[in-house]
Amino acid sequence: MTEGLTKAAARNIFYGGSLFFFLLFAALTAHSHFYIVNTSTQPMSDSVRLGKHVWEKHNCINCHTILGEGSYFAPEIGNVWTRFGGHNNPEGARMALKAWMNAQPTGAPGRRQMPAHDINDEEMQALIDFLEWTDSINTQDWPPHPAG
Repeated sequence: MTEGLTKAAARNIFYGGSLFFFLLFAALTAHSHFYIVNTSTQPMSDSVRLGKHVWEKHNCINCHTILGEGSYFAPEIGNVWTRFGGHNNPEGARMALKAWMNAQPTGAPGRRQMPAHDINDEEMQALIDFLEWTDSINTQDWPPHPAG
């Protein structure tokens, strides 16, 4: 009987370990996919889809983060609906978000400025619907701080 690891045993460990971790990776990927599709998000309405299109058309992610993805120049907006009180007063939050976006840039000295975007009322409502939908995603308490 020989002592130590033989070439065949090393090969079997390599292939067995590779197969095990590949199957583990595939199972975790499938679990994440089914969790996202069935648990964490709600279906997107046509208005939410339009709002996502507005978000992408105006490159909002170049400054803002959404659920931790994007640039860190401007505030996280994945939970902006909560921060503007949308769960307690949806109409008030809609009016406040619309007023905030229409008032940009504020011209306040020493502050970062959001550029003015030419967004019509339909696009504005759709963008707010997208922000409300984003806030409804079960992020398992992410971001950890309400301001992002």
